[in-house]
Amino acid sequence: MDILKLSIDWAKAEVFSAKITLLIGMLFFIAAIGFWQLGKTAMAKAFVWPVLVAGILIMVVSAGLYFSNKPRITQFEAAYKTNVTAFIQMEADRTSKSQNDFIIVFKVLPLIIIAAALLIMFVDIPIWRAIGSTAIALMTVLMLIDSNTSARNAAYHRQLLKTATL
Repeated sequence: MDILKLSIDWAKAEVFSAKITLLIGMLFFIAAIGFWQLGKTAMAKAFVWPVLVAGILIMVVSAGLYFSNKPRITQFEAAYKTNVTAFIQMEADRTSKSQNDFIIVFKVLPLIIIAAALLIMFVDIPIWRAIGSTAIALMTVLMLIDSNTSARNAAYHRQLLKTATL
């Protein structure tokens, strides 16, 4: 398999993932507006700010994915043409580091979910319950995004290693 095409396809998939993540962030914004406009109870009104903040955080994640991967599409070709072996090694090192980062992420996010669930169970103040519920939703979305990114990264890393050994 052509490693340059694989690399470009990987970067394009990451850019597409960023666009989907942006859409999810916008859905959080729409939900915040809905709570603001339609919320009649204290609990419903308590969701406005936490959901808005979650939407902003998801959009920041989207921007990070987009702006870190969009330039790679063109950079890959230049780096590949300059030195194929160095390109493969650089990408293998980067994907290996990313895989280690995902291990940490998949340990921390569930702990945050557990803490948020405990917050919901033991605190009877609407804003704190809304924060806990929103944190669970946010961490779940982040785990969904990161699990897809992690799977793509692992497959890409395996192909890079396979190509490096040829």
